[in-house]
Amino acid sequence: MTLDDCNTRLQRLARELGLDYYPVDFELVPQNFMLEIAVYGVPVRMNHWSFGLRYIHQLLHQHMGHSRIFEVMFPGDPCRAYMMDTNSLAENALVTAHVIGHADFVKRNGLFSRFMSMAGGHILEQSAARAHALEDAVLRHGQRAVETVLDAALALEPHIDIHQLLYRPPYPEPGEPAAPPEPPPFRERYQRLPGETSPPPASVVHRQLPPHPETDLLWFIAHYAPDLKDWERDIFLAVREEAFYFYPVHACQIMNEGWASYWHARLLREADFLSQELYLQALRAHSDVVRPYGNEQRLALNINPYHLGFAIWEDIIDREGLDAARRICAEEDDFGFIRNYLHAKLAEKLDLFSYQARADGDTRVVSRDLHAVREAILGAKYNYGAPCIAVERMNDDFSLVLRHDHSRDGRGLDLAQAEQVMQYVARVWRRPVTLHTVDFRGVARTMHVTRQDVVHTSVRPA
Repeated sequence: MTLDDCNTRLQRLARELGLDYYPVDFELVPQNFMLEIAVYGVPVRMNHWSFGLRYIHQLLHQHMGHSRIFEVMFPGDPCRAYMMDTNSLAENALVTAHVIGHADFVKRNGLFSRFMSMAGGHILEQSAARAHALEDAVLRHGQRAVETVLDAALALEPHIDIHQLLYRPPYPEPGEPAAPPEPPPFRERYQRLPGETSPPPASVVHRQLPPHPETDLLWFIAHYAPDLKDWERDIFLAVREEAFYFYPVHACQIMNEGWASYWHARLLREADFLSQELYLQALRAHSDVVRPYGNEQRLALNINPYHLGFAIWEDIIDREGLDAARRICAEEDDFGFIRNYLHAKLAEKLDLFSYQARADGDTRVVSRDLHAVREAILGAKYNYGAPCIAVERMNDDFSLVLRHDHSRDGRGLDLAQAEQVMQYVARVWRRPVTLHTVDFRGVARTMHVTRQDVVHTSVRPA
């Protein structure tokens, strides 16, 4: 049996079992191409030095669950899937079934549908076009100028407001003051008494920007940075658009990988056209993908999303049926999925716990309480994994004030990293920038950076 034949039969079986998905374009690629996709996020993307660091990381951490099988799938219409050409036929049969499960999830899930309707379903073509536009900007304005802008945009990549529209209009202009209401008869007579004067006419209130704390930092800088040029604004908006596209992948990772793992297991189990030897090889690959622990470990400090998602979906389908699972697939993201469907009995069965890692390397179990376990799983997903930072105000001199809402994200900032990001922001804002935050001990700090990249950090009084 060839991979193409296996692919055709698996897709036919998937349709018979009720899977409804966008068409999938499959392609076999070499390992180095796959690594570049994992690093850049897409095959062709805006070039930046930071991706070199990600490449080194991926060399050490390329995997699918706890296995060495490697695949990348891009949601869209059609979906694009890349498979390693060094995988065996059994491994790529599993990958094919896994990708079909992803494609079904993407078409059903409301969050994916919402963001795809805004960002479009052709990420690879759109990303390549942005990369070419960036190359043109380098030719016109120079590598250093373009890299300065891209440094700032990528440093703020997770700082979007996912509740807003992708193509969001600027703030409305302030309107004329409303006409004062007619005074009641008693007030009118009172104002005509000797010594009494009418109140002064209403004046136009000074426009405050932003009119409320603004968490979409990429959008705000793109629209309101006082000296940003059009090509610089385009870079910020391009990074923001890609962040919108990838948000559902981040927010539904456990659900999505679990759903794909459930369906690859079921498709392989019901694929009577697979030889017994091929099926057993694929089954061993499945066991590697969804096992809770890596290598020979018997204790896991990191969640394998394939394992956790697979276990929860199996539990849901056993208890409530496939129709209920499909409804949950459409309505939830990982936050609702974990909080509503990871119950105490299942958490105990999976041996889940929250832990604390100390600076001296010591690690200890903190709690097996269900609420603590759920929040430990979800903590890194909140706010796209980034601290909650908002633009508090833009002053009359165009200096910018940012505030970190540490009470929402529950942690302080790494000050060294925050200083670097502040320098990036100040270089494109081109006015002083101030950030109110706390450090890892919870001590209030104020960071101030000028256009000369000099960062001043002070302790704020309690």
